[in-house]
Amino acid sequence: MSRPRRQKRAKVMAESRTVDRTSDRTTEQPRNEVDIFTLQALANETPDLISFGLGDPDSTTAPHIIEAAQRAIDEGRIGPAPSRGLPELRQAIANKLQRENNLIVDPDSEVVVTTGSQEGLFLLVQSLIDPGDEVLVPDPRYPAYDKAITLAGGKIVLVPTSEENDFALRAADIEAKLTERSKALLLITPSNPTAAVIPPDELQRIAELAIERDLIVISDEIYEYFLYEDARHVSIGSLPGMKERTITLNGLSKSHAMTGWRVGYIAAPAEFVAAVSSLKAMGNIHAPTVSQWAAVAALEGPQDAVNEMRANYARRRRLMMDGLKEMGFTFGSSKGAFYIWANISSTGMDAMQLCYHWLREAGVMVFPGSRFGERWKDYMRFTLLQPDDVILQALERMDNALASR
Repeated sequence: MSRPRRQKRAKVMAESRTVDRTSDRTTEQPRNEVDIFTLQALANETPDLISFGLGDPDSTTAPHIIEAAQRAIDEGRIGPAPSRGLPELRQAIANKLQRENNLIVDPDSEVVVTTGSQEGLFLLVQSLIDPGDEVLVPDPRYPAYDKAITLAGGKIVLVPTSEENDFALRAADIEAKLTERSKALLLITPSNPTAAVIPPDELQRIAELAIERDLIVISDEIYEYFLYEDARHVSIGSLPGMKERTITLNGLSKSHAMTGWRVGYIAAPAEFVAAVSSLKAMGNIHAPTVSQWAAVAALEGPQDAVNEMRANYARRRRLMMDGLKEMGFTFGSSKGAFYIWANISSTGMDAMQLCYHWLREAGVMVFPGSRFGERWKDYMRFTLLQPDDVILQALERMDNALASR
Protein backbone atom coordinates (compact mmCIF):
# COMPACT_ATOMS: atom_id res chain seq x y z
CA MET A 1 0.00 0.00 0.00
CA SER A 2 1.83 3.05 -1.30
CA ARG A 3 2.80 5.81 1.11
CA PRO A 4 5.12 8.12 -0.88
CA ARG A 5 5.92 10.67 1.83
CA ARG A 6 5.97 8.67 5.02
CA GLN A 7 6.45 4.97 5.02
CA LYS A 8 3.83 3.03 6.91
CA ARG A 9 3.35 -0.68 7.08
CA ALA A 10 0.36 -2.81 7.98
CA LYS A 11 0.86 -4.32 11.41
CA VAL A 12 -0.32 -7.47 13.13
CA MET A 13 -1.43 -7.08 16.73
CA ALA A 14 0.53 -10.10 17.90
CA GLU A 15 1.58 -8.73 21.27
CA SER A 16 -0.15 -6.67 23.92
CA ARG A 17 0.45 -2.95 24.28
CA THR A 18 -0.55 -0.18 26.64
CA VAL A 19 -2.52 2.69 25.17
CA ASP A 20 -3.41 5.90 27.00
CA ARG A 21 -7.11 5.93 26.18
CA THR A 22 -7.58 9.38 27.67
CA SER A 23 -5.35 10.91 25.00
CA ASP A 24 -6.91 9.03 22.10
CA ARG A 25 -10.54 9.89 22.59
CA THR A 26 -12.99 10.44 19.77
CA THR A 27 -13.62 14.10 19.02
CA GLU A 28 -17.30 13.38 19.75
CA GLN A 29 -18.05 10.44 21.99
CA PRO A 30 -20.63 7.84 20.93
CA ARG A 31 -24.26 7.75 21.90
CA ASN A 32 -26.00 7.39 25.23
CA GLU A 33 -25.82 3.60 25.23
CA VAL A 34 -27.82 3.23 28.47
CA ASP A 35 -30.86 4.84 26.85
CA ILE A 36 -30.47 2.62 23.79
CA PHE A 37 -30.35 -0.54 25.88
CA THR A 38 -33.36 0.61 27.91
CA LEU A 39 -35.25 1.36 24.71
CA GLN A 40 -34.45 -2.09 23.32
CA ALA A 41 -35.51 -3.78 26.56
CA LEU A 42 -38.83 -1.93 26.44
CA ALA A 43 -39.29 -2.95 22.82
CA ASN A 44 -38.78 -6.60 23.75
CA GLU A 45 -41.72 -6.30 26.16
CA THR A 46 -44.03 -4.49 23.71
CA PRO A 47 -46.89 -6.59 22.28
CA ASP A 48 -47.65 -6.33 18.57
CA LEU A 49 -44.36 -4.48 18.04
CA ILE A 50 -43.44 -3.12 14.62
CA SER A 51 -39.70 -2.58 14.43
CA PHE A 52 -37.83 -0.18 12.18
CA GLY A 53 -34.69 -0.65 14.27
CA LEU A 54 -32.12 -3.31 13.37
CA GLY A 55 -30.83 -3.44 9.79
CA ASP A 56 -31.23 -7.16 9.11
CA PRO A 57 -32.95 -8.04 5.80
CA ASP A 58 -36.42 -9.55 6.15
CA SER A 59 -35.96 -11.71 3.03
CA THR A 60 -34.95 -15.37 3.16
CA THR A 61 -31.77 -16.68 1.58
CA ALA A 62 -32.34 -17.73 -2.04
CA PRO A 63 -33.01 -21.48 -2.56
CA HIS A 64 -30.01 -22.05 -4.85
CA ILE A 65 -27.70 -20.74 -2.12
CA ILE A 66 -29.18 -23.06 0.49
CA GLU A 67 -28.97 -25.97 -1.96
CA ALA A 68 -25.28 -25.28 -2.55
CA ALA A 69 -24.65 -25.48 1.19
CA GLN A 70 -26.58 -28.73 1.41
CA ARG A 71 -24.57 -30.23 -1.46
CA ALA A 72 -21.34 -29.28 0.29
CA ILE A 73 -22.53 -31.11 3.41
CA ASP A 74 -23.70 -34.15 1.46
CA GLU A 75 -20.38 -34.34 -0.41
CA GLY A 76 -18.29 -33.92 2.71
CA ARG A 77 -16.81 -30.55 1.70
CA ILE A 78 -17.02 -29.26 5.25
CA GLY A 79 -13.45 -29.54 6.49
CA PRO A 80 -10.98 -26.76 7.33
CA ALA A 81 -10.39 -24.01 4.77
CA PRO A 82 -7.40 -21.71 4.26
CA SER A 83 -7.42 -18.67 6.55
CA ARG A 84 -7.81 -16.45 3.49
CA GLY A 85 -10.86 -18.40 2.36
CA LEU A 86 -11.65 -21.15 -0.12
CA PRO A 87 -9.82 -20.62 -3.43
CA GLU A 88 -13.13 -21.04 -5.25
CA LEU A 89 -14.72 -18.25 -3.23
CA ARG A 90 -11.76 -15.90 -3.58
CA GLN A 91 -11.92 -16.44 -7.34
CA ALA A 92 -15.67 -15.76 -7.33
CA ILE A 93 -15.06 -12.54 -5.40
CA ALA A 94 -12.34 -11.46 -7.83
CA ASN A 95 -14.64 -12.21 -10.76
CA LYS A 96 -17.44 -10.20 -9.16
CA LEU A 97 -15.17 -7.21 -8.48
CA GLN A 98 -13.92 -7.15 -12.06
CA ARG A 99 -17.38 -7.67 -13.57
CA GLU A 100 -19.34 -5.22 -11.41
CA ASN A 101 -16.83 -2.82 -9.88
CA ASN A 102 -14.13 -2.47 -12.55
CA LEU A 103 -11.64 -3.53 -9.87
CA ILE A 104 -9.02 -6.11 -10.80
CA VAL A 105 -7.55 -8.08 -7.87
CA ASP A 106 -5.44 -11.21 -7.51
CA PRO A 107 -7.62 -13.80 -5.76
CA ASP A 108 -4.57 -15.49 -4.25
CA SER A 109 -2.88 -12.46 -2.70
CA GLU A 110 -5.37 -9.55 -2.65
CA VAL A 111 -8.55 -11.11 -1.22
CA VAL A 112 -9.32 -12.46 2.25
CA VAL A 113 -12.67 -13.94 3.29
CA THR A 114 -13.85 -12.85 6.73
CA THR A 115 -16.49 -14.12 9.13
CA GLY A 116 -18.93 -11.42 8.11
CA SER A 117 -18.10 -7.84 7.24
CA GLN A 118 -18.27 -6.92 10.93
CA GLU A 119 -15.19 -9.03 11.59
CA GLY A 120 -13.70 -7.60 8.42
CA LEU A 121 -13.95 -4.02 9.66
CA PHE A 122 -12.41 -5.01 13.01
CA LEU A 123 -9.50 -6.86 11.38
CA LEU A 124 -8.72 -4.13 8.88
CA VAL A 125 -8.73 -1.40 11.54
CA GLN A 126 -6.52 -3.43 13.90
CA SER A 127 -4.11 -4.19 11.05
CA LEU A 128 -3.94 -0.61 9.81
CA ILE A 129 -4.16 1.82 12.73
CA ASP A 130 -1.34 2.63 15.15
CA PRO A 131 -1.87 4.55 18.41
CA GLY A 132 -2.37 8.24 17.63
CA ASP A 133 -3.27 7.74 13.97
CA GLU A 134 -6.23 9.81 12.89
CA VAL A 135 -9.07 8.25 10.92
CA LEU A 136 -11.49 10.58 9.15
CA VAL A 137 -15.01 9.27 9.63
CA PRO A 138 -18.26 10.68 8.18
CA ASP A 139 -20.75 11.96 10.72
CA PRO A 140 -23.26 10.40 11.27
CA ARG A 141 -21.77 6.93 10.94
CA TYR A 142 -22.10 3.22 11.64
CA PRO A 143 -21.14 2.97 15.34
CA ALA A 144 -19.03 -0.20 15.15
CA TYR A 145 -16.20 1.80 13.58
CA ASP A 146 -15.93 3.98 16.70
CA LYS A 147 -15.21 0.99 18.87
CA ALA A 148 -12.78 -0.65 16.45
CA ILE A 149 -10.75 2.54 15.93
CA THR A 150 -10.64 3.39 19.62
CA LEU A 151 -9.57 -0.15 20.51
CA ALA A 152 -6.64 0.18 18.09
CA GLY A 153 -5.58 3.42 19.82
CA GLY A 154 -6.63 5.57 16.89
CA LYS A 155 -8.34 8.93 17.01
CA ILE A 156 -11.64 9.49 15.24
CA VAL A 157 -11.90 12.79 13.39
CA LEU A 158 -15.49 13.42 12.41
CA VAL A 159 -16.22 14.91 8.98
CA PRO A 160 -19.60 16.65 8.96
CA THR A 161 -22.35 15.94 6.47
CA SER A 162 -25.59 17.86 6.09
CA GLU A 163 -29.17 17.45 4.98
CA GLU A 164 -28.65 20.27 2.45
CA ASN A 165 -26.09 18.06 0.65
CA ASP A 166 -28.12 14.86 1.07
CA PHE A 167 -25.57 13.78 3.73
CA ALA A 168 -23.03 12.88 1.05
CA LEU A 169 -19.40 13.24 2.12
CA ARG A 170 -17.57 16.08 0.32
CA ALA A 171 -13.89 16.48 -0.48
CA ALA A 172 -13.81 20.07 0.82
CA ASP A 173 -15.11 18.98 4.22
CA ILE A 174 -12.57 16.16 4.38
CA GLU A 175 -9.71 18.51 3.50
CA ALA A 176 -10.71 20.90 6.29
CA LYS A 177 -10.17 18.12 8.84
CA LEU A 178 -6.76 16.88 7.67
CA THR A 179 -3.69 17.09 9.91
CA GLU A 180 -0.20 15.61 9.92
CA ARG A 181 -1.62 12.63 11.85
CA SER A 182 -4.29 11.81 9.25
CA LYS A 183 -3.77 8.26 8.03
CA ALA A 184 -7.04 6.87 6.73
CA LEU A 185 -10.41 7.96 5.39
CA LEU A 186 -13.55 5.91 5.86
CA LEU A 187 -16.16 5.92 3.09
CA ILE A 188 -19.52 4.19 3.51
CA THR A 189 -21.46 4.61 0.30
CA PRO A 190 -24.35 3.92 0.14
CA SER A 191 -24.40 5.04 3.75
CA ASN A 192 -25.62 3.59 6.99
CA PRO A 193 -27.46 5.43 8.56
CA THR A 194 -28.18 8.25 6.10
CA ALA A 195 -28.73 6.27 2.85
CA ALA A 196 -26.53 8.85 1.11
CA VAL A 197 -24.67 7.96 -2.08
CA ILE A 198 -21.54 9.94 -2.91
CA PRO A 199 -21.93 11.25 -6.50
CA PRO A 200 -19.25 10.03 -8.94
CA ASP A 201 -17.84 13.52 -9.54
CA GLU A 202 -17.45 14.11 -5.79
CA LEU A 203 -15.90 10.67 -5.39
CA GLN A 204 -13.33 11.63 -8.02
CA ARG A 205 -12.43 14.75 -6.01
CA ILE A 206 -12.10 12.64 -2.88
CA ALA A 207 -9.79 10.25 -4.72
CA GLU A 208 -7.60 13.11 -5.90
CA LEU A 209 -7.40 14.42 -2.35
CA ALA A 210 -6.47 10.98 -1.00
CA ILE A 211 -3.61 10.74 -3.49
CA GLU A 212 -2.43 14.29 -2.83
CA ARG A 213 -2.50 13.90 0.96
CA ASP A 214 -1.34 10.27 1.07
CA LEU A 215 -4.46 8.83 2.69
CA ILE A 216 -5.47 5.20 2.82
CA VAL A 217 -9.15 4.79 1.97
CA ILE A 218 -11.40 2.24 3.67
CA SER A 219 -14.33 1.76 1.29
CA ASP A 220 -17.29 0.01 2.91
CA GLU A 221 -19.54 -1.06 0.04
CA ILE A 222 -21.92 -3.42 1.84
CA TYR A 223 -25.03 -1.67 0.44
CA GLU A 224 -23.79 -1.24 -3.14
CA TYR A 225 -26.71 -3.08 -4.79
CA PHE A 226 -29.44 -0.95 -3.26
CA LEU A 227 -29.69 2.25 -5.29
CA TYR A 228 -32.70 4.34 -6.29
CA GLU A 229 -33.64 6.99 -8.83
CA ASP A 230 -30.49 8.26 -10.60
CA ALA A 231 -27.96 7.08 -7.99
CA ARG A 232 -24.86 5.24 -9.24
CA HIS A 233 -22.31 3.34 -7.22
CA VAL A 234 -18.61 3.67 -8.08
CA SER A 235 -15.90 1.74 -6.23
CA ILE A 236 -13.23 4.29 -5.37
CA GLY A 237 -10.55 1.61 -5.72
CA SER A 238 -11.30 1.46 -9.45
CA LEU A 239 -10.32 5.11 -10.01
CA PRO A 240 -6.83 5.95 -11.34
CA GLY A 241 -4.13 5.77 -8.69
CA MET A 242 -6.47 4.40 -6.03
CA LYS A 243 -6.09 0.62 -6.07
CA GLU A 244 -2.79 0.69 -4.16
CA ARG A 245 -4.27 2.79 -1.36
CA THR A 246 -7.82 1.39 -1.09
CA ILE A 247 -9.18 -1.31 1.22
CA THR A 248 -12.56 -2.50 -0.08
CA LEU A 249 -14.86 -4.07 2.50
CA ASN A 250 -17.98 -5.99 1.51
CA GLY A 251 -20.06 -9.05 2.31
CA LEU A 252 -23.19 -11.01 1.51
CA SER A 253 -25.33 -10.35 4.60
CA LYS A 254 -27.29 -7.44 3.12
CA SER A 255 -27.11 -8.13 -0.61
CA HIS A 256 -28.07 -11.82 -0.49
CA ALA A 257 -30.00 -11.98 2.82
CA MET A 258 -27.21 -14.06 4.37
CA THR A 259 -26.85 -12.29 7.71
CA GLY A 260 -26.55 -15.52 9.71
CA TRP A 261 -24.17 -17.20 7.27
CA ARG A 262 -21.31 -14.85 8.25
CA VAL A 263 -19.39 -14.27 5.02
CA GLY A 264 -17.61 -11.01 4.27
CA TYR A 265 -14.45 -10.11 2.41
CA ILE A 266 -11.66 -7.60 2.09
CA ALA A 267 -9.92 -6.74 -1.18
CA ALA A 268 -6.69 -4.79 -0.75
CA PRO A 269 -2.99 -4.69 -1.70
CA ALA A 270 -1.17 -7.96 -1.02
CA GLU A 271 0.90 -6.69 1.93
CA PHE A 272 -2.19 -5.61 3.76
CA VAL A 273 -4.13 -8.80 3.00
CA ALA A 274 -1.21 -10.81 4.38
CA ALA A 275 -1.35 -8.84 7.64
CA VAL A 276 -5.13 -9.24 7.96
CA SER A 277 -4.89 -12.96 7.20
CA SER A 278 -2.30 -13.48 9.93
CA LEU A 279 -4.47 -11.67 12.44
CA LYS A 280 -7.55 -13.65 11.40
CA ALA A 281 -5.66 -16.96 11.76
CA MET A 282 -5.04 -16.09 15.41
CA GLY A 283 -8.77 -15.60 15.96
CA ASN A 284 -11.32 -17.92 14.39
CA ILE A 285 -8.99 -19.33 11.69
CA HIS A 286 -11.46 -19.08 8.78
CA ALA A 287 -15.07 -18.29 7.92
CA PRO A 288 -17.45 -21.30 8.13
CA THR A 289 -16.64 -23.67 5.27
CA VAL A 290 -20.25 -24.50 4.45
CA SER A 291 -21.11 -20.80 4.35
CA GLN A 292 -18.23 -20.19 1.95
CA TRP A 293 -19.59 -22.77 -0.51
CA ALA A 294 -22.98 -21.07 -0.22
CA ALA A 295 -21.29 -17.73 -0.94
CA VAL A 296 -19.79 -19.13 -4.15
CA ALA A 297 -23.30 -19.96 -5.33
CA ALA A 298 -24.54 -16.53 -4.24
CA LEU A 299 -21.93 -14.70 -6.32
CA GLU A 300 -21.93 -17.00 -9.35
CA GLY A 301 -25.60 -18.02 -9.46
CA PRO A 302 -28.76 -16.16 -10.49
CA GLN A 303 -29.29 -12.73 -8.96
CA ASP A 304 -33.09 -12.73 -9.16
CA ALA A 305 -33.46 -12.57 -5.38
CA VAL A 306 -31.19 -9.51 -5.17
CA ASN A 307 -33.21 -7.76 -7.86
CA GLU A 308 -36.43 -8.63 -6.06
CA MET A 309 -35.12 -7.20 -2.79
CA ARG A 310 -34.08 -4.00 -4.55
CA ALA A 311 -37.56 -3.62 -6.05
CA ASN A 312 -39.17 -4.25 -2.66
CA TYR A 313 -36.98 -1.68 -0.94
CA ALA A 314 -37.65 0.89 -3.67
CA ARG A 315 -41.41 0.51 -3.21
CA ARG A 316 -41.17 0.59 0.59
CA ARG A 317 -38.88 3.62 0.40
CA ARG A 318 -41.56 5.56 -1.43
CA LEU A 319 -44.25 4.52 1.07
CA MET A 320 -42.08 5.52 4.01
CA MET A 321 -40.99 8.82 2.50
CA ASP A 322 -44.56 9.77 1.64
CA GLY A 323 -45.79 8.90 5.12
CA LEU A 324 -43.00 10.75 6.91
CA LYS A 325 -43.52 13.83 4.73
CA GLU A 326 -47.18 13.89 5.71
CA MET A 327 -46.04 14.00 9.36
CA GLY A 328 -43.93 17.07 8.56
CA PHE A 329 -40.53 15.38 8.54
CA THR A 330 -37.69 16.15 6.11
CA PHE A 331 -34.68 14.10 5.02
CA GLY A 332 -31.93 13.84 2.46
CA SER A 333 -32.58 12.18 -0.86
CA SER A 334 -32.02 8.72 0.67
CA LYS A 335 -30.86 7.21 -2.61
CA GLY A 336 -29.21 4.06 -1.30
CA ALA A 337 -29.22 1.21 1.24
CA PHE A 338 -32.52 0.48 3.02
CA TYR A 339 -32.85 3.39 5.43
CA ILE A 340 -34.54 6.76 5.75
CA TRP A 341 -32.66 9.33 7.87
CA ALA A 342 -35.43 11.71 8.94
CA ASN A 343 -35.32 15.12 10.60
CA ILE A 344 -38.03 15.03 13.29
CA SER A 345 -37.34 18.45 14.87
CA SER A 346 -40.78 19.71 13.78
CA THR A 347 -42.33 17.63 16.59
CA GLY A 348 -40.62 19.69 19.31
CA MET A 349 -39.24 16.47 20.78
CA ASP A 350 -35.73 15.12 20.47
CA ALA A 351 -35.27 11.73 18.86
CA MET A 352 -34.92 9.75 22.08
CA GLN A 353 -38.11 11.28 23.48
CA LEU A 354 -39.96 10.51 20.26
CA CYS A 355 -38.63 6.95 20.25
CA TYR A 356 -40.03 6.36 23.73
CA HIS A 357 -43.33 8.03 22.82
CA TRP A 358 -43.85 5.92 19.72
CA LEU A 359 -42.82 2.76 21.51
CA ARG A 360 -45.24 3.33 24.39
CA GLU A 361 -48.15 4.85 22.47
CA ALA A 362 -47.86 3.23 19.03
CA GLY A 363 -45.89 0.02 19.55
CA VAL A 364 -43.33 1.13 16.94
CA MET A 365 -39.57 0.87 17.42
CA VAL A 366 -37.20 3.29 15.65
CA PHE A 367 -33.54 4.04 16.38
CA PRO A 368 -32.72 7.61 17.47
CA GLY A 369 -30.12 9.57 15.57
CA SER A 370 -27.98 9.82 18.70
CA ARG A 371 -27.21 6.13 18.15
CA PHE A 372 -25.09 7.23 15.19
CA GLY A 373 -23.45 10.40 16.52
CA GLU A 374 -23.74 12.79 19.43
CA ARG A 375 -25.07 15.77 17.46
CA TRP A 376 -27.93 13.96 15.71
CA LYS A 377 -30.63 14.30 18.37
CA ASP A 378 -33.09 15.71 15.85
CA TYR A 379 -32.87 12.70 13.52
CA MET A 380 -34.09 9.11 13.45
CA ARG A 381 -33.17 6.13 11.28
CA PHE A 382 -36.06 4.16 9.81
CA THR A 383 -35.38 0.81 8.14
CA LEU A 384 -37.32 -0.47 5.11
CA LEU A 385 -37.41 -4.05 6.34
CA GLN A 386 -41.13 -4.60 6.84
CA PRO A 387 -43.80 -5.54 4.27
CA ASP A 388 -45.82 -2.75 2.64
CA ASP A 389 -48.94 -3.29 4.73
CA VAL A 390 -46.94 -3.29 7.97
CA ILE A 391 -45.22 -0.04 6.99
CA LEU A 392 -48.60 1.57 6.30
CA GLN A 393 -49.94 0.30 9.61
CA ALA A 394 -46.92 1.66 11.48
CA LEU A 395 -47.18 5.05 9.80
CA GLU A 396 -50.82 5.31 10.82
CA ARG A 397 -49.97 4.37 14.41
CA MET A 398 -47.13 6.90 14.57
CA ASP A 399 -49.26 9.67 13.08
CA ASN A 400 -52.08 8.99 15.56
CA ALA A 401 -49.63 8.96 18.46
CA LEU A 402 -48.29 12.35 17.41
CA ALA A 403 -51.78 13.81 17.06
CA SER A 404 -52.84 12.59 20.50
CA ARG A 405 -49.98 14.16 22.46
